[in-house]
Amino acid sequence: MQLASKIKHYLFNAFRELFVYNHSSLEFRAKLFALLLSANENIKADDFLIIKKIGMNIYKNDDERANLLMLNTKELVNKVKENNGLDIDTLVSSIQKELKLMPRYAKKIDIDSLRELLLLSHDRDTISYQENMIEFLQKTKEDTLHERKSQIAKDEEKIESKY
Repeated sequence: MQLASKIKHYLFNAFRELFVYNHSSLEFRAKLFALLLSANENIKADDFLIIKKIGMNIYKNDDERANLLMLNTKELVNKVKENNGLDIDTLVSSIQKELKLMPRYAKKIDIDSLRELLLLSHDRDTISYQENMIEFLQKTKEDTLHERKSQIAKDEEKIESKY
């Protein structure tokens, strides 16, 4: 059974964009969580279970999507930790870029869910840094929702008309 799970995970990673509905939305959320988790030098493997719990709330108990959110977040955090072409500044830049392209993603910035990740940190400096990140994300969300209100409405109208 373990081998089947590993193969499935590998295939999802390799063909994620084809297999996963709304992949870019899930990836955006993973970047938000990875941004905060990457600031914590003492992250443990079990800490990613909080991401799965948050994902279960976001995706209405869809275990598959919650697992994908957790795995994508873990993958991004590992890239940052291993200095594998990704760092915190690159994540911030990527989030800002995606919000310019898809301003409706600002609605996906759930500050309460992000605050749950502060409980994983025990170092005061790390917590302060993460709080600054959350403040930045809150301001970015508010600015995007305000400045791009009409575009968000048009985009959401297009999405609703497709279904």
